[in-house]
Parts: sequence; structure tokens; C-alpha cells
Amino acid sequence: MADVQALRALRYDLGVVGSLQSVIAPPYDVIDPQQRAALAARSQHNVVAIDLPQAPLGGDAYEEAARLLELWKRQGAVVRDAEPAIWALRQDYTGPDGRALTRRGIFARVRVEEYGPGKIRPHERTHPGPKEDRLRLTRATQANLSPIFSLYDDPSQAAWGAVEPFTAEDPFGKATDADGTENTLWRISDGAAIARVKMALGETELLIADGHHRYETARVYAEEIGGEGEHRYVLMCLVALQDPGLTIFPTHRLLNKLKDEATQQKLGAALRELFDVTPIDKSELAPPDDPTASTPLTMGYIDSHHQQAYRLVLKDQATADAALADYPPAYRHLDTAVLEALILQGVLGMTEDSIAHLDGLGYSRTDDEALQLVESGEYDAAFFLRGAPVQQVRDIAAAGVNMPPKSTFFYPKVPTGLLFNPLS
Repeated sequence: MADVQALRALRYDLGVVGSLQSVIAPPYDVIDPQQRAALAARSQHNVVAIDLPQAPLGGDAYEEAARLLELWKRQGAVVRDAEPAIWALRQDYTGPDGRALTRRGIFARVRVEEYGPGKIRPHERTHPGPKEDRLRLTRATQANLSPIFSLYDDPSQAAWGAVEPFTAEDPFGKATDADGTENTLWRISDGAAIARVKMALGETELLIADGHHRYETARVYAEEIGGEGEHRYVLMCLVALQDPGLTIFPTHRLLNKLKDEATQQKLGAALRELFDVTPIDKSELAPPDDPTASTPLTMGYIDSHHQQAYRLVLKDQATADAALADYPPAYRHLDTAVLEALILQGVLGMTEDSIAHLDGLGYSRTDDEALQLVESGEYDAAFFLRGAPVQQVRDIAAAGVNMPPKSTFFYPKVPTGLLFNPLS
């Protein structure tokens, strides 16, 4: 089973940097240049400077990250705990659907393992580019700067129950991110609580929800160094599958390269053949979620030429079953997989490689943005999807199958900068 341990974290000294608010940042892969500049302006110690480094005068950005981290240590802005601890995170947030929720997670270090039953499983396909970037940063800084967000099965909520009493005490720090999520962090060094968490988590496998590239980077780095040591562990934020604040939202698919008439006609004919097509108002493009994934594939669709919104409902699940015959039943009901097999690959001729490199394909996590990108003509069409139920994600992972990229959008993100995991 997964080896979950307390860690002697690297962390900010809030007496030196002022507050968590000034030094946290979103995960590196959602930060654009303008956001990076704004974050860097908050504090000379904002984590964006080392997690998304920029070298002055064209030097090596990764060496600059290592230099800054060492400087912050010498300044006392970043210190290392003298004793191991786990950390409790509460995230109070309002989701894209307008619901106010609370998600609870536990920070720990987890031994890096090969993917497999009973240990750690991925749930999405990954691409090589981000892995190389994160590997170079890990080599330079010898630390995990961003946590991996993982899920575990805990019907009795035993792990959170072990740490919850400590959340009545004053927290280590608080920070509200740009989306309005209030992050509250507690440090817990109580030996009995740590033992209870390890016992609860030691009997379950972990499912990576967000951070596949970082985990695969950790595997490569551990093998590069070899032997035993702190490099054999990676920082994770662990959330129970049963946590009432765990939500999954969709990532909509955007298409281009559809401007020639023959392609338009081919796509239109296929949609009419495979789906029941009903005109709807643009406000109805996002289909209602099905918490059980029991209804047929249901999507919203609009193109930039006609700009008429439609509801698409798959006529016959047997069509999806035939196209995905080599996959387990849960995967054959996954909206992103069915869309990929029947339309992206089956009609438009995309390959796994072209999908991976966004050749003719884009993504949007909000309804308004997806609609605007089509109405403006930046993309030719959009498919509006439903969020995948948590149980469906779990069933697919348990079957040893990886979903298409961007099949899940776990919200909110876990900020970078709350704490770091040293690897040496």
C-alpha cells in the first residue's frame, strides 16, 4: 500500500515574509505572463519566482530558481522544520456552479512507487513537455515546490478525523487566492495523530487527481539519484474520495481546422447520425451533470458560422461500446472518451499525438469563455461537457485505464507555496 509519512517541511517564516497571502501562487501551468508579473510584485519572496522562474539577461532559469531558494534560506524567509509534521488544509470556496463548499486535505510526503494496484494510480494521459520542465527544476532546487493532489478511499473519514481536533487551534496561516478560495493551514506534530493518519492511509491506494507530470518527474528524479533518501518521497495533498467538498467540473472541447466546407458537412452529418439534435438557447449549452453517469452522452454544441446552440444526446450506447470495445464498461460511458472516439478520432481523424499536441483542439474550463472563443471566431466549434462523477473516475482508475487529457477539472486548485518538500 502507499507509504505516507510526516515530513520535515521547508516553509515560509511568516515573521519574515509577512503572510501566506503575499507568497502563494496558483500552480505554474495556469499562470500567464501578466499573472506572473502581478504575483512577483506582491513580494520578493513570492513562490512564482522559483516555481515559474525567469533568468535575468537570458541565463538559465532553473539555476536562477536554485539561487533564489538558497538566498531565501540564508535570509530566513524559508526555514526547515526541526521535527516531522503533517499539515491540515481547509479550502472554503464557491465552485463554478455557485455552490459554497469546503474541501479538506492533508499534506504529507509519499514514497514514490511505480504505478500499480494497491499503491498509486494515474487517471489521465500525460505529455512529455511539462515533465522535462519540472525535472530540470527539481534537479536545480532539490525540492518539491508544488504538491500533487491525490485521492484516497476513507468511508469513515478516519484520516481527517485524526487531524480535525487540531483545526480548532490557531492556524499556521491563511491565504485567499484569486478565485476567492480561502485556504487555512495547520501544522500538526502530535505523534498519535500522525500515527492514526498513517494507519488510515496505509490501507488504501492513492489516485492522482492533479499533478501527473510532477509525479512522473519525481519517479525519474528518484531513479537518477538512486539509493535511499528523501529523494524517494514526493509532496502530496491527500483528499478523501468521500469528502463532501470534493467536486469535479468539466473541461469543454474547442475545435479549429473546420473551416473547409467538406469537413463541416462531414461533421454535421455525423452529429445528426449519432445524436438526437435539439436547438437550445445559448444559456443552456452546459448540460446538467449526471452524478451517476447513467444517462447517455449529453453535450452542448455550437459553431462559429451558424452560432446556433444545440443539445446533443447519443442515440445508442452500443455505438460507443463498439468504438471502445477494448476498454472497460466505466470508460465506455466516460463523456470525454466517447467524444474522442466517435468525433475527434472517428470523424475528424485526430490521433492521440495530435490531441496531445493540441493540433486542432483546445480546452476551456468555463462556459462563458468557451462560448466567447467560438462567437469571436477564434475557434470554429465547441462541445460543452458534463463533469465526471467521482465514482466513475475511481472505477476507471481501478481498471488500470487512463482517461483522455483534461477529462477532469478538480476545483479548487491547491496553491503552491503553502509548504515545500526537501529532497536532500
